[in-house]
Amino acid sequence: MEFRIEKDSMGEMQVPADALYAAQTQRAVENFPVSGIPFPRPFIKALATIKAACALVNVELDLLTEEKGKSISEAALEVAGGEYDSQFPIDIFQTGSGTSSNMNANEVIASLASRAGDKIHPNDDVNNGQSSNDVIPTAIHVAACMELVDNLIPALRHLSGVLGAREIEFADVVKTGRTHLMDAMPVTLGQEVGAWKAQIEQSIERIIQSLPRLQELAIGGTAVGTGINAHPEFGHRVARKLEQMTHIPFRETRNHFAAQATLDAATEMSGQLKTLATALFKISNDLRWMNSGPQAGFGEIVLPSLQPGSSIMPGKINPVIPEATMQVAAQVIGNDATIAMCNASGNFQLNVMLPVAAYNLLQSITLLGNVSQILADKAIAGFSVNEAKMLELVDKNPIMVTVLNPIIGYEKGAALAKQAYKENRRLKDVAREETQLSEEELETLLDAKEMTKGGIKGSGGGGG
Repeated sequence: MEFRIEKDSMGEMQVPADALYAAQTQRAVENFPVSGIPFPRPFIKALATIKAACALVNVELDLLTEEKGKSISEAALEVAGGEYDSQFPIDIFQTGSGTSSNMNANEVIASLASRAGDKIHPNDDVNNGQSSNDVIPTAIHVAACMELVDNLIPALRHLSGVLGAREIEFADVVKTGRTHLMDAMPVTLGQEVGAWKAQIEQSIERIIQSLPRLQELAIGGTAVGTGINAHPEFGHRVARKLEQMTHIPFRETRNHFAAQATLDAATEMSGQLKTLATALFKISNDLRWMNSGPQAGFGEIVLPSLQPGSSIMPGKINPVIPEATMQVAAQVIGNDATIAMCNASGNFQLNVMLPVAAYNLLQSITLLGNVSQILADKAIAGFSVNEAKMLELVDKNPIMVTVLNPIIGYEKGAALAKQAYKENRRLKDVAREETQLSEEELETLLDAKEMTKGGIKGSGGGGG
């Protein structure tokens, strides 16, 4: 590899000859060979978009010439567009403020902007009015908001729509309800799918309710939150500029000291993502149980066959999409624990766990958005229903005796259920022999479809 010599305040550094970054980035590359994981695309996009907004505001405030501001903003937007992601090699496990990545962006953008003619300085020009201590928290919020609004929320709405369609489709399909994994009173498959839909809709509501705190930005606080070396209007104007650029209602934080010392808003949003993850885990597990079989399990539904399920057992097909979803959920739950620990690690005027918090929050959003779309399209939209198997299980369900409780009493009902189970007979047949209820009464009372509507089915008479 060929190198060139770059200088910073600590001296000279060898930098790859074709790199757009300079000495400070190279120092970080050499200091943090930890995981090989760089910042993800959404973070780089947000960071570069912030740099563009800051340059435009500095021109408005007469803190940069129009030529320099134009060069910086255009270069930054090229970076935001994804053309130079390879120029951001620093490991996410780095200095806790993210200073290395902020300077990485400053150096790359300065190199690109200098090609227009004027020499652009990464600190004096690109970083004008900023500090890593307010830029990186701002980038976390901007990146998370863009990913939530552009990807996760649309994916969840798609999943909710698919669930809603299947809820209507299965409105009259009666199946055995289960509590403790044991037979319980009947429900419709539509009611079961409708509960999944409600979970997703409520997750969307929770995420949207948490967005306003995430839309508050630390920019303008600079080093410690006082705004030293920044114009008094800088933070407000940059937030407005970012709103224009992203169509997300960003605003300057109500308290710069809190915005730079804590990750409260990110932690709150991570909690909402964790709740969503647990909902997806539950839905996936329900699908797996109902799909279990084909002979020795419930066998109530058949998930789409997507790939061979075993390297040794021919013909085996596994519920791979629900399994992938459950793994995503586990990752998101772990990410939430990491983010909570990061938030607890703020000291005085700065949180020093920003990069890993950013990585985990964005990973959670991306994973949940991707897997929600996949779960909708490759599992829920296409599973078929074994109505004959469902009807068979309902017909032999002894727990339906519950509807006879108001007439024959709990103790008699328990005896009938045990007898039906022991003799492997329909409850209706046992009740015909062991109670004084007429055939017509039994047909009415033990109508499984009617049981799904709740309420008391009969009153008085027919004891014994």
